[in-house]
Amino acid sequence: MVEVGDRIIGYSTDTGVRNKGASGGLVTAVLAAALEKGLVEEVVVLKHISEYEAVPIITSDVNEVLASAGSMHTVPVNLAKYAVGKNVAMPGKACDIRGVIEQAKRNEVDIDNTYLIGLNCGGTMYPVQTREMLINMYEIDPEDVTGENIEKGNLIIRTRSGEEKGISIDELEEAGYGRRESCRYCDVKIPVNADLACGNWGVIGELSGNATFCEVMNEKGVRLLENAIEAGFIEVQPASDKAIAIREKVNNVMLSMSEKWSEKIFTEIPDSERTRYYMEQFADCIDCGACKEVCPACTCGEDSKCTMYHNLEDNYRMSMFHMVRLMHLSDSCIGCGQCTDVCPADIPVTTIFRRFAEKSQKKYNYKAGMTLERPPFLEVMPR
Repeated sequence: MVEVGDRIIGYSTDTGVRNKGASGGLVTAVLAAALEKGLVEEVVVLKHISEYEAVPIITSDVNEVLASAGSMHTVPVNLAKYAVGKNVAMPGKACDIRGVIEQAKRNEVDIDNTYLIGLNCGGTMYPVQTREMLINMYEIDPEDVTGENIEKGNLIIRTRSGEEKGISIDELEEAGYGRRESCRYCDVKIPVNADLACGNWGVIGELSGNATFCEVMNEKGVRLLENAIEAGFIEVQPASDKAIAIREKVNNVMLSMSEKWSEKIFTEIPDSERTRYYMEQFADCIDCGACKEVCPACTCGEDSKCTMYHNLEDNYRMSMFHMVRLMHLSDSCIGCGQCTDVCPADIPVTTIFRRFAEKSQKKYNYKAGMTLERPPFLEVMPR
């Protein structure tokens, strides 16, 4: 019997899925069981094109779910909007899960019928830059790579020959490679906001590399695991105290790295210079609207304040589009990095929004996308 708060080590009973999947294929097996046994109608997964390319799909085909096994650190997509209006199960990094929760707050997602399997995430990377890094830093042909993982502060690359080579993330990032900027300062590494929080941190001994550490966060997590166990898709055992301690230790190391990057990037700007800073940051904007389109926290559609109050003929020093979005995202930005990824003018949009949001979210001890708690600016403080 599974209970909320349980911490287990598990893996897929299907040898093929176990070998192909990251850390024993438990997540893939749980998703497939949810679909097979009717817990959900569809599953959101990444369909692999290559080691560096994948596309999100929503499928009711168990075989497509099983074929999706394997981690994709070089596909920095956010899956949150794929859960809108559907009864689905989906895997996701902490920022994917945070996006779904923000959608649920805006009544776009029925959170009671959406099953979220969170994946530990030390960060994601850009595919083109990763290929260059493999050649210059690892001296590996990108086409020989079969998988990657982040362990103990190192990025581990596996090749077809079975070789593994690791380089510290610090060294890679000092050389201009490694994780996306928003991943470097992200401060949610274990997705405790999901129904299940899964990953390889804490898997030790003979199961190392072949099983998943999984923490059951709520009753939906209980249903997901019990369904997969009863269907014979997974085998599990309780995590040892040592495994639990090691998982926590790895998490603390990753959070320490995040704090270091946060201090480096978010240097203090005097109040007298803040307005000029934001005007200069957005000065190269070409008004394409892509940042709004991909934002997992945005549900307004075309009829939104940021577009209705904005006119290209206005001659404000800073457009109303950016002014309104800065305010709007001050209590809903999850720092996923999608807006920076799509900006054709190479503006670091995520970091700008995070800088603006940081002040208010810290003041109210509020972190967007972690719970269904109402954002602080929707509450009225009693006098």
